[in-house]
Amino acid sequence: MQEMLTSLSTYGYVIVFLYSLGGGMVAIIAAGVLAHLGKMDITVSIVLAAAANAIGDTLLFYVSRYNRAAVMPYLARHKRKLAFSQILFKQHGNKIIFFKKFIYGLKTLIPLAIGLTKYSFAKFSVINVVSAVAWAILLGLGSFWAGEAFERAWNFMGENGWLMPVAMFSLLTLIWVYLQKATKKKGRSE
Repeated sequence: MQEMLTSLSTYGYVIVFLYSLGGGMVAIIAAGVLAHLGKMDITVSIVLAAAANAIGDTLLFYVSRYNRAAVMPYLARHKRKLAFSQILFKQHGNKIIFFKKFIYGLKTLIPLAIGLTKYSFAKFSVINVVSAVAWAILLGLGSFWAGEAFERAWNFMGENGWLMPVAMFSLLTLIWVYLQKATKKKGRSE
């Protein structure tokens, strides 16, 4: 564990920034735990994660707005999820820009879907930056304050090696089932 912590604390800020461009939930949580252990600075981690997250979503919006031809082949494989993203946006409006940061699997599709609409780029950017800052603070400080619990869980998982694969498989299965049900085609009742 010590080798991994040394490696993460050495390259941690670069990892937090790069990983947060495309999502970053795991990176900011890991940075919060490492900050609790004294290996990283929580303020720097939060600032980097917020900035990268805002930049990443803005780039996704911009690319889908002004370069649809490059985005459409990617979106062709995700038509149901894209439709679900657009439904969520129509139902919840500006709130979905904030909440999508916490929904795994829709994080990248929502900015792409919004970029395909006539939604204001300036309005999206402002809401996106505020959301990214709130997201980074909530997850960064939350994981910092829960650092001791994470450390105990890590040690427990290390002592029981079989538990981590089972937990990861269960988590990924739950996410997959949720996304399948959320994007399932509705049958026509006539």
